[in-house]
Formats: sequence, C-alpha cells, structure tokens
Amino acid sequence: MIEEASKSGKVTVEKRQLFMEMRAQNFDVIRLSTYRTACKLRFVQKRCNLHLVDVWNMIEAFRDNGLSTLDHNAEINVSRLETILSSIFYQLNKRLPTTHQINVEQSIGLLLNFMVATYDSEGHGKLTVFAMKSMLATMCGGKIVDKLRYIFSQISDSSGTMVFPKFDQFLREVLKLPTAVFEGPSFGYTEHSVRTCFPQQKKILLNTFLDIMMADPPPQCLVWLPLMHRLANVENVFHPVECSYCRSESMMGFRYRCQQCHGYQLCQNCFWRGHANGPHSNQHQMKEHSSWKSPAKKLSHAISKSLGCVPIGEPPHPVYPEASERPQDLAHPTQLKPVSNNMNDTVFVSSGAPTPTTSTTLESPSRLDEEHRLIARYAARLAAEASNSSCPPTDLSFNFDANKQQRQLIAELENKNREILQEIQRLRLEHEQASQPTPEKAQQNPTLLAELRLLRHRKDELEKRMSALQESRRELMVQLEGLMRLLKDEEQKGAPTGGSPHSSPSHSASCTMPMPIRSTSAGSTPTHTPQDCLAGVSDDVLDAFSQGVPRNLRNDLLVAADSITNTMSSLVKELHSVDDGLEDEEVNMRNGREKVSAQRHYGNRHSTPSF
Repeated sequence: MIEEASKSGKVTVEKRQLFMEMRAQNFDVIRLSTYRTACKLRFVQKRCNLHLVDVWNMIEAFRDNGLSTLDHNAEINVSRLETILSSIFYQLNKRLPTTHQINVEQSIGLLLNFMVATYDSEGHGKLTVFAMKSMLATMCGGKIVDKLRYIFSQISDSSGTMVFPKFDQFLREVLKLPTAVFEGPSFGYTEHSVRTCFPQQKKILLNTFLDIMMADPPPQCLVWLPLMHRLANVENVFHPVECSYCRSESMMGFRYRCQQCHGYQLCQNCFWRGHANGPHSNQHQMKEHSSWKSPAKKLSHAISKSLGCVPIGEPPHPVYPEASERPQDLAHPTQLKPVSNNMNDTVFVSSGAPTPTTSTTLESPSRLDEEHRLIARYAARLAAEASNSSCPPTDLSFNFDANKQQRQLIAELENKNREILQEIQRLRLEHEQASQPTPEKAQQNPTLLAELRLLRHRKDELEKRMSALQESRRELMVQLEGLMRLLKDEEQKGAPTGGSPHSSPSHSASCTMPMPIRSTSAGSTPTHTPQDCLAGVSDDVLDAFSQGVPRNLRNDLLVAADSITNTMSSLVKELHSVDDGLEDEEVNMRNGREKVSAQRHYGNRHSTPSF
C-alpha cells in the first residue's frame, strides 16, 4: 500500500511538473492570445523534445507500431501509448550524435502525462488512435505543409476529397491543445468551427485545403498553428537594431516596426507585453519582420524586383496533383511505388521518407526473419518479371515522349530567359545613353537652340564694339600726331622772331593732319608708360619725349599722353566686359574725346603768344 501510494504521488507530481514549469515562464503577461497560445505550445514541444522528431519519422513510427491498420475510433490504453512513445524517442536518440543525446525517460514521462491530461481528462486510461495521431503530427517538428498533407490524408476519402465530419473530428482533437494550456476561451472548439474554415466551398481537394490553412490570415480557430512554426523559425534570427523601448542594442526573434512613427521599432518581448513610449501608441499599426536585410540588400532587391528578375509573390506551397492514389497494402511489398499526392501512412514512406531498416525498428528475431522472407519473395518476383518481358512498348514510348517534351520545355524556358536578359541589357544601354547629353540631343532641344542663338548674337555685338573701339583709338592717335606737327611748326616759325618756343597760331589748334598710323592689337593690355603708349606713331612724336633740354611742350604732351593712355585702358576694360551695354562704351568714347579736346584747348591756351 505504501509503495502504491508513493508511486501514485510520483505520477501526480510528474503530471504537474510540465505545467508548473510553463507557469514559471510567465507567458500570461503576453497581451495577444494568439502569441500567448503559440508560445505555450512551443514551450511544451521543446520541453518534451518533440521538435527534434520530424513529421516523416513520426509517420514511420505510426506504421512500425501498427497504427496504420487501425480504425480512427479505435482506442489504445496508456501502456501501449507509452510503448509507442518509447519507440519514438529511442529511435530519435539513435539518429542524434552522442553529444546531443536526450533524456529519453524524462521525455516519455512529460509527453505521456501531457497527452493523458489533454485527451483523457475523465481518467478512463484510454485514447483514440485519431487523437494520438492528430496530437503527435501537430506537435512534432518538420514543415507545416508536410503536416497538413498528412492530416488531409487522414480526413479525406479514396477520391482525394475532404470529408467534413472527419475534419470536424480533427478540429475537436487538435483544439484540445490550446485548452490544455489554459487558452480554451480563445481557441476552444465550437459547432461552427468547420464552416468558419470553409464558409463556401463544398468540395475540398488537397490544394484548396492547403491554400486555406496556409493563407494570411489562416482560419481563426487555427491561427496559432502557423505562428508556432514561425516562432520556431525565428528563434535564432538576429536583428542589429536597437529597441525603442528597452534600449536593447540587438533583437532576437521577431522585430516589429511602426507604420506611423518613423524609425520606431520594438523587440518581440516589448511588443507582446504592450510597451510603448514617446509618441507611439499601441493603437498604431505594426509590421512584423522575421528576418534582417541591410539597406544595400533592400536596394538590390528593389532594383531586381523592378526589373522583373525576381518573382513578386511566391506561392505558399507547391501545387500537388488532385488525382488520388489507392492506399498501398503493406502485406504485398511488390505494390509499393512512388506516390506524391496521397499522404496516407504507407504512401509517405514510398514517396520519400526513409525506408525502415533493422537500425530504425524495434529489433526482434521473429521480425528479422519475416523481413528476410519478404525480401526473398520480392527478389524472386522481380527475377520472374525480368525473365518474362511482357512490358508493352507503349510504356517505353510514353516515357520517351514525356522526357522529350520536358527537354523541349526546358530548352524553351532557357531561350526565353536569354531573351529576357538581352532585353534587360538593351534597356540598361538605352538608359545610359539617354542620361548623357549629345549634340544631336541638343539640336532637338528648343531651349538649347535659343541659347545658342543668343550667344551668336552676343558674339556679333562684341565684334562690332571691338571694331568701333579700334576705330576710335586710331582717330585719337591721328589727332595726337597732327597736334605734334602743328606744335613743331609753330616752334620753327617763332624761333627767328624771338617768340616763345611754345607759341603757335590760335587757328592751328583745331587742325588735324590725317596720316597713316600702325594700330596695335585691340586685345593687348596697355600700360602707363609713354613709350609703350606711343608705339607705332611717327618719329616727331617720339622726339618730343627724348631726353634733352626740359621744355614745357614735353610736359604738356606727357600729360596728354597719360590722359590718352588712361582712356585707352578704360576702353579695353569695357571691351572685355560682357554684361555692359553699348551705351557705356559710347559714353566712354565721348568722355575720351572731350578729354582730348580739353588737352588741346589747354595746349593752345598756353602756346598762344601775347601781343
């Protein structure tokens, strides 16, 4: 009695252990029921080491333990359930490396107690085969599309069409999992659950079933199932971004970015708990990110997407053939053949799951002998079929035609891919040529043509101004030389009569004698030295500046020469200015002439003799 009491007490403690550990994780602080349910079931999955068992290995265990031949409503006791779980975890340890071995006894105890508490709450000590298959196929590891294919094989008929009563039974069993982790009010079973998943469809095939179950969003009663798989995929994803609330310099798992607040991002713990600060509010829309992309990758992806190099939207699952295959009979191994559309237990093995060997089954002498007999019988039948060449030639021709069509399709796709790449290269070259200005392009642009016309007109105006300035300079030099000649003549006439050497008749002040003068270049820059200014004039002008007896005439001519030089400097500067108008040059020319006239008048006044 004491031993039995201690054993029952130990079982009670083991039943409560998993739930006590789950409560210690404090998942109840998560404000969203979907994330809260997915986190709790993910914890149970990892604590029982079910995440290490792939769905293919789970189906193989169902077949090895004879569950494929049992009816869905058949019941198994707890002792047989423990045997099945033992085979699952012992085979798992054989596949794992020695450094990653698990505690098999602990895993069996935790999972067994969880399944009994979930599906045998009344304490009958029995579970249905369908309930056990649904629970283990849902909670094991692997891809969600493979799980859904196996579940569809259990709830569909021989024609590949889903049976609604079987799907209703599946919902009853699978929705007991959220109830077991105290989330029944959010995801409990109701009578309208089936119609909420398939409101309009009457005939549900495999692809339609996968489309609905893997849609975004999925059916409300099963929204936690794909989220649990996303949690498993992002547990080790690193985001090098700082959380805007807890200021953590990096994030692990999900990352949430606000669609209204610029640069506001939260880690999954802060978002799940409803934390917010600053202008951000929990009512703002948040976008969930399960991966990190650098700005360079985002830019390259956007460019590739705009050029059509990557598909815009990928299908959530591959499209499977709708035709159903007849379930295989394990009693006759010769009937085994590849099957890709029906997900029955035996079809899973033949469609790609590892075939059972002596290392992946519970070894026993009788089982080994039976396998040897089956192998020998199979080899003999193959030899008989090989000797009897009764294979019709139509099959070979059909296979050859199918392979030929596939090769033709591949060749057509490759040609189309090359054409697309050539088109992309051509568009890039056109874009580069369009971005570079060319003379032909300038000729086609009316704005550029107008600017060219204005520049030509401005050039003509400048050339005319240069010619006018050159002519004015030539006239000034001629007037200067005529003045020098008159002054020299007056000096020669007044010398015998004792007159002033600077005297000259008053009527000769305004006379000019035009003589050819060698003009300098209009573009040269004048200086303020008299010798440079008088370069190219006659020798009489140069004699007036020779080093001899100082005379008033030479001083007067120096003043006049400096005045002319300054005038010429201003004229050359005006020649180089583009923005001044023709009126400025005419004013300067008028001023220069007035200065020369003033100098001539000044010279005449000083050279006029007194009577």
